[in-house]
Parts: sequence; structure tokens; C-alpha cells
Amino acid sequence: MRTALRTTLIGAVTAATVLVCGPAQATPPGPGVTGRTISQTTVGDTDYVLREVTVPPGQATGWHYHDGPVYGYVKQGTLSHYDSGCASDGVYPQGTVVREPGGPSDVHLGRNQGDTTLVLEVFYILPHGAPLSEDVPNPGCPFE
Repeated sequence: MRTALRTTLIGAVTAATVLVCGPAQATPPGPGVTGRTISQTTVGDTDYVLREVTVPPGQATGWHYHDGPVYGYVKQGTLSHYDSGCASDGVYPQGTVVREPGGPSDVHLGRNQGDTTLVLEVFYILPHGAPLSEDVPNPGCPFE
């Protein structure tokens, strides 16, 4: 009985390790990338969140998508935005707005390729309880 229980537990831990730590690893935000919640409210089944996101020069947000639409205002610096095909789908200087439609078909990465800290005011419209973003592995691009 003890051996059967040990074998079952080892099998379960091994399976969980493979599922959680498989070969496709998400790309976390770069060093110094921070976010600060300014306001958050829930109406019905929808969360509305306003955050300030700061990206130091040379850093990136990590590959991700959102479970709902997101609107960003470039308060300072320049946002270089890339899609999952590794192509630039926009460069947004200070004072411009970027819209991300959301969903797993909208995998993207934001980069600060300038020498000024990038500051974004980001408005998320998400299903209640959804995370702000869903991390995904690099889709094969030569950059993070």
C-alpha cells in the first residue's frame, strides 16, 4: 500500500511538473518594468482597471495578450509594438493612443527602444476576475 501511494504521488508530481514547466516558457517583463494601479472598479461582469506602466530604456513587456480590449496612452517616451509574426505593428510616440483588441489571437510585445523611460496610462476592460495579461512564449522572434 505504501509503495503504491508513493508511486502514485511521484507520478502526479512528475505530471504536474511537465505540465507547468514544459518546454514552452512564457516571457516575463524585462527588468525594471513596473505597473501601478490607479483605479479599479467592477460593473456587472466587467472589470475596469486603469494602470500606469513604466518600461525602462531597452526593456520590453514580455509576450502576452489580454482577455479583453486594452487602450494605452503614451504619456512619455515611445512604444514600439510587435505582433506574433515578429513584425512591427506600430510605433507610438508621446501623446498617442494604442488599442489592443484582446484575445489569444492578439499576442504582442511592447518595447522601449528609445533612451527615455516609457510611461503608459493603460485602461483594461476585462471579464471579471481575469488577469491583466496572459503571458505566452516568444512566438519565435529574434528579440524579447
